[in-house]
Amino acid sequence: MPDRIPARDVTPSGVGQHDPAQAVQQEMYAKRRHIYVREIKGLFQRLRRGTNWALMALFFGMPWVTWGDRPAIWFDLPSREFHIFGGTFYPQEFMLLSWILIICAFGLFLITVFAGRVWCGYTCPQSVWTFLYIWLEHRLEGPRNRRIKLDKAPWSVDKLWRKGAKHAAWLGIAFATGATFVGYFTPIRELVGDFLGLSVGPWALFWIGFFTVFTYLNAGWLREQVCLYMCPYARFQAVMFDNDTLVVSYDAARGEPRGARKRNLSHEQAREAGYGDCIDCDLCVQVCPTGIDIRDGLQYECITCAACIDACDSVMDKMGYPRGLVRYTTEHQLAGGKTQLLRPRLLGYLAALLVMIGLLAWVLAGRVPLEFEIERDRQQLYQVTRDGQVSNRYTLNIRNLDGREHLYRVNVRGLPGLTLVGDDQISIAANSSRTLVLELRADAEALELPSHPIEIHLRSLDDDSVQQTRDTRFIGQLRR
Repeated sequence: MPDRIPARDVTPSGVGQHDPAQAVQQEMYAKRRHIYVREIKGLFQRLRRGTNWALMALFFGMPWVTWGDRPAIWFDLPSREFHIFGGTFYPQEFMLLSWILIICAFGLFLITVFAGRVWCGYTCPQSVWTFLYIWLEHRLEGPRNRRIKLDKAPWSVDKLWRKGAKHAAWLGIAFATGATFVGYFTPIRELVGDFLGLSVGPWALFWIGFFTVFTYLNAGWLREQVCLYMCPYARFQAVMFDNDTLVVSYDAARGEPRGARKRNLSHEQAREAGYGDCIDCDLCVQVCPTGIDIRDGLQYECITCAACIDACDSVMDKMGYPRGLVRYTTEHQLAGGKTQLLRPRLLGYLAALLVMIGLLAWVLAGRVPLEFEIERDRQQLYQVTRDGQVSNRYTLNIRNLDGREHLYRVNVRGLPGLTLVGDDQISIAANSSRTLVLELRADAEALELPSHPIEIHLRSLDDDSVQQTRDTRFIGQLRR
């Protein structure tokens, strides 16, 4: 049996049968058909809405949460500090961010192999905001049939206020989204205060406007076009599917031949009359946010939101038929086989994910909350003092990455007679940086080479585990 699910041709009958080039042209240049999504209730839609509202609350609420005297999540770009709850990270630790992104990628691959595009249907920001816009559209313009009639009707006072209220609500959500996103980079309380005082900086205003416009366009106008044509995940997800991937599917063996019938016709009577369970109501198409017909088979446009499952189950309940004509299942189950849950590809992604998470946890556990950089004095390589010693100057940029203040001591080694001039201690507040100018001296007789490797060691006096060492060079006179 093939490892991948075979693609199915769902081109309408008769299109391109005599001229294949015409079929390609119609597919590539077809005018967009506006999708009027019908609202449906059911188990999976309650689960999806609960997930969406939770994610919305998390996104809009986190900038207001404080951690000590700062926001809990704050990407302070001017200071090049990224605060995430109790930890502070710097650009030099970019590898940690890359590590996290790799873990997210493996997690997405694992979910895709197991349950298809469930990420798209339940947690993708594009889907979350689009479903919110559709929810508002339904409240302000009415159900699907009323919205279709409203769009076809001439302009009137009723149509004007409904359309105006909808777009005003859309823009309000888009503006709140843009301001909240900027609030992760500028403290949200200061940003709101500046906005109310009409003193917002130009860059903050630009990015708020940028995300406002694109949220309004993506969730209000483009909608499924983002999922179908702009998102790369829709294109490469097929290579991760196999016959045991859990997807939303229509049971053709049970549903065909489809057709309308009287409601009082029992399930057994419908079977005896030659009917399948599908009554061809098209409700599964009307509730689909991407406008596909799930009965045409597995399609890359399906985002696995399960709206068609709830719609079909509601029809089956009204007809007195068993649920599950459209359901979460696998190709193996539809073919009468048994799904293999633990398969090599799934186990491989799971093993890679666990290894990456374990390594990241190990790195974070051993992470020393101290970072410092050394820069030599570039104006003068060395100086000779009155007593004949050679002096070098260094600038130390020290960052305390811990959530509490530390007192550090500076030690130098690597050259006989090497001494530090001045105070060898420095106190740095929690999650702060300080600059220390360091002068080192050595006897000229001890310098056998023009350049000697030395080490500068920094250690916390109140925590021996917080210490770092950096290598540099001590420059002296060229001896002849």
